[in-house]
Amino acid sequence: MTGDLDVRGFCDKIINNIEKVIVGKRTTIEYAVIGLLCQGHLLIEDVPGIGKTMLARSLARSLGVTFGRIQFTPDMLPSDVTGVSIFNQVKREFEFRAGPVVAQIVLADEINRATPKTQAALLEAMEERQVTVDGVTHLLPKPFMVLATQNPIEYEGTFPLPEAQLDRFLMRIRLGYPELEDEIKILEDQQYQHPLISLDFVVSLDEILHAQEKIKDVYIAPSLKRYIITLARQTRIHPEIYLGVSPRGSLALFRTSQAYASMMGRNYVLPDDIKSLVVSTFAHRIILSPSARLRDFDSIQVVREIIENVAVPGGDFSVDHS
Repeated sequence: MTGDLDVRGFCDKIINNIEKVIVGKRTTIEYAVIGLLCQGHLLIEDVPGIGKTMLARSLARSLGVTFGRIQFTPDMLPSDVTGVSIFNQVKREFEFRAGPVVAQIVLADEINRATPKTQAALLEAMEERQVTVDGVTHLLPKPFMVLATQNPIEYEGTFPLPEAQLDRFLMRIRLGYPELEDEIKILEDQQYQHPLISLDFVVSLDEILHAQEKIKDVYIAPSLKRYIITLARQTRIHPEIYLGVSPRGSLALFRTSQAYASMMGRNYVLPDDIKSLVVSTFAHRIILSPSARLRDFDSIQVVREIIENVAVPGGDFSVDHS
């Protein structure tokens, strides 16, 4: 066992290692590590060529865990994701040949290109952390995390993710284009070889599992729990929103704020921790009303408006007064 693990130091080691490959995107890398701590899955929505795949590969290398990559296409079958049972003529029995989802970090590339039936196969793995093939259930390894990517501007030949599946992603994150100096550094870093080649793992499996449990001890004051629920409830009554955030969304904000506080070296949550995570945990879970879409509103704008209009609680958040 790892004893009394320093979660902040644990996170810094992973983040600093990934920054050798992903330049100038520390906040996005922090969110990826938060996803790991919360045992959640991430949806990375951005244009091609900005490092979505590299982020997933760098995370897997930094953790020293197995990596699986699924390139989704419209003709892909559920068995291409989960695996198949093949009859072994020597042993006279069926053997399970695992699909790419049976790994610890899984990159689901262009997930919206898969048909709903194939998306559903991934859904079971994400939610139940198991796959069922020919009536036999196979448990997935720990840790297990899916990083799914989709291109937000290319819709031809795609199958948009249904609300039920979007809700199962802990957070939606974006990388965005690099700044000028960062892009120059990317050119220099890759002049001779890709920095991913020399990336090594910096934490152990025991440390990962211990950190995932330790963040659950982070204290959240009753007023901040009420603040989280109030933010969620506002999405359910907002005139521009057709479908608001579910209780799963409230729990996602609760858990990610614990992980963020722990990453900052605290054992208690502050209002700013929550505010910084609302957009990433809420925006992909809401459906705007038709009138809002006609006026070119987007879910991020509406969530930010809600944050501004909900009163932030005051007081001492570091002490349990019960």
